[in-house]
Amino acid sequence: MDKLKAALSFGGILTEENINRIIKHFEEKTVKANEHFLNLSNISNEIGFVSKGILRCYSIDKQGEEVTKYFIRQNQFAVDLESYYSIKPASSGIKAIADSKLFTIKKSIWEKLSREVSNLYILTKSLSEAHLLNKIKDNDFLNFGTAKDKYEEFVRRYPDLALQVPQKDIASYLKITPQSLSRIRNELVKKK
Repeated sequence: MDKLKAALSFGGILTEENINRIIKHFEEKTVKANEHFLNLSNISNEIGFVSKGILRCYSIDKQGEEVTKYFIRQNQFAVDLESYYSIKPASSGIKAIADSKLFTIKKSIWEKLSREVSNLYILTKSLSEAHLLNKIKDNDFLNFGTAKDKYEEFVRRYPDLALQVPQKDIASYLKITPQSLSRIRNELVKKK
């Protein structure tokens, strides 16, 4: 709960009293590896905060294959913003890669609190903007360089993910085949 409290302290927007009031409405949820936090085509009606574990946001390509869009790490919020705000079925799913512990709050409760708690609306917008800017920054390196360059940058930026995320999910995120990733990893191991 301390990590969630720290996240809600973002920017010093909320008072400690208001943070404590909000935290009371979060529920602890365990999402086992390969279980969904958000199923494809469901409406995103809750916000999750990852206390432990890793989640993967994915969509389905034209061949019916899962394509990793991004990873949600510890101390990050999990929500499909497009579905959450539009109240339409999600075009992405969010699935646990490893057993994960989340603190979740229903959209209806968050919205009620936004009307009652001074500056919660501002915090929501600030967190949404920070989330989107992080996604842009996180994905920027995917547009440049060779497959090897992308993998090396991925390992440099996210050494924890490189060790914990299945190779097929990393390959999907980097937009390369698992075979190419395996070859790249083998080359890098031989260089060491």
